[in-house]
Amino acid sequence: MTLIEFDNYINSFLRKEDFEKDISLNGIQIQNSQPSSKQLKKIAFAVDACEASAKTAVAAGADVLFVHHGLFWGHCQTVTGSHYKRLAAFIKNDLALCAYHIPLDANNPYGNNYGLAERLGLVNCEQFGSWRGMILGVKGQLPVECTIDDLVKKLMRPGKEARAILNFGKSKIKTVGIISGGASEDVADAVEEGLDCYITGEFAHEDYHFAQEMGINVIAGGHYETETVGVSLVMEKVKAETGLECVFIDEPTGL
Repeated sequence: MTLIEFDNYINSFLRKEDFEKDISLNGIQIQNSQPSSKQLKKIAFAVDACEASAKTAVAAGADVLFVHHGLFWGHCQTVTGSHYKRLAAFIKNDLALCAYHIPLDANNPYGNNYGLAERLGLVNCEQFGSWRGMILGVKGQLPVECTIDDLVKKLMRPGKEARAILNFGKSKIKTVGIISGGASEDVADAVEEGLDCYITGEFAHEDYHFAQEMGINVIAGGHYETETVGVSLVMEKVKAETGLECVFIDEPTGL
């Protein structure tokens, strides 16, 4: 499988064409020296296309790094400072970069939000929350009501802690809305839809009192942590369906 074939395969289920309002340049962001002929042997997966992830991917012998947060966000940027260091780590080592942002948030079943919903065991799932007219999240019901502490235990990977737990709502939670990453303001959508709990990655200071006044539970699982889900699910799919060797690169920010 070449780089171009790999990206076509990824896009066959993440479908960047369905998210044209996403400015983050989904797909191949940095090619390798022979994108249509070089055969890939190993794929690395990470949340962020930072210098550290690129160097770790190179050290692991990867041909491509697949990420959620790429290097290009729809505006011109000089190749200096940190941006130069990141690009250089790829180009100097002939490491390709593929990035899928909103398509990886929204995808069912391989995206961040549906992956978290599956982790929680939500049923009767429906689309929830939008950004620039694109539906991102998911809402659903827990099979059995539980406390917010029980929900946190289901949500977080072993050894990981939530960034914030705001116990402002019902003591027993049944309905949950999820938008990973930095979607604090979408708590308003969860309130409007009468959900018992809203889950996101990071929760902003300016939304704290709104959540308290409106009586809704909130869990901020961490921007990074809630977005390890999609890349991990895609990695497992790639491994199972292509036979390519795969490795997950964990570069947590603690945020």
